[in-house]
Amino acid sequence: MTELEASVVQPAHQQTSQEVQQVQDVAGITYLSEGQGVPILFLHGIAGAARQFSPQLAAFGLSHRAIAWDMPGHGHSAPLPLVTINALAASLGAFIAALGLERPILVGHSLGGMIVQRLLLEAPHIARAVVLSQTCAAFGGRDSGWADAFIRERLAPLDEGRTMSELAPAMASAQMAPNPDPAALALAQDCIAHTPESSYRDAILASRGFDLRAALPRIAVPTLLIAGALDQAAPTPAIQRMASQIPGATCIVLNGVGHLAHLEAPGRFNAAIKDFLDT
Repeated sequence: MTELEASVVQPAHQQTSQEVQQVQDVAGITYLSEGQGVPILFLHGIAGAARQFSPQLAAFGLSHRAIAWDMPGHGHSAPLPLVTINALAASLGAFIAALGLERPILVGHSLGGMIVQRLLLEAPHIARAVVLSQTCAAFGGRDSGWADAFIRERLAPLDEGRTMSELAPAMASAQMAPNPDPAALALAQDCIAHTPESSYRDAILASRGFDLRAALPRIAVPTLLIAGALDQAAPTPAIQRMASQIPGATCIVLNGVGHLAHLEAPGRFNAAIKDFLDT
């Protein structure tokens, strides 16, 4: 088995009755959906889930067909047999086709934003607009040593025998600004705790080697980039450099926000997207 090969045997997901009632499924991908109209599709990062975007589904479901997917191997979605950014982008393309979405607005957070960039490389006009939230164009940038150290640091506790549930409180807190909303923190922790270890490992390893910096000038749809001023995983200067390379892109920095802006400051996050779409 190669280091990027997915482990297809997953622990059973714990589901509440409310989740079972709300979750829909197409092509092995589970998702949440609200409203009708122009589709807007929200894509979470590593150890996230569709339910992290509940504030966005409620807000944008009033004017759009708002959808949030469970990335393969996360939430209730089936895992891929081999997890790479290319495979995840292909899965996203197939998901869009299966739902019959005509040029949706794509909102990708962290790894979700990396998947969006890869899909745009293959299908430049698949979206009418994109929002790249707290993501990167190159994993580790010019420092390959940073990427290797990042992977070792994230996987070491699991290698030592700790579980995702045990790691969830510290992982969620590290991603958020100090004194986060307790409900938002609890949701982030719960998503991490219910992410299968194999899916977490596969997603972390899939990021190695990702570098689409040269492709940024070829993004041909209106683009908004969102940064969190306190985000350590996707620092503001890196987001601003991305924006400078994408023709006509807009960049918004949310003060007092860590890596989970859509949970930490949903009102400001939603307003930034709405303002972007209005223009």
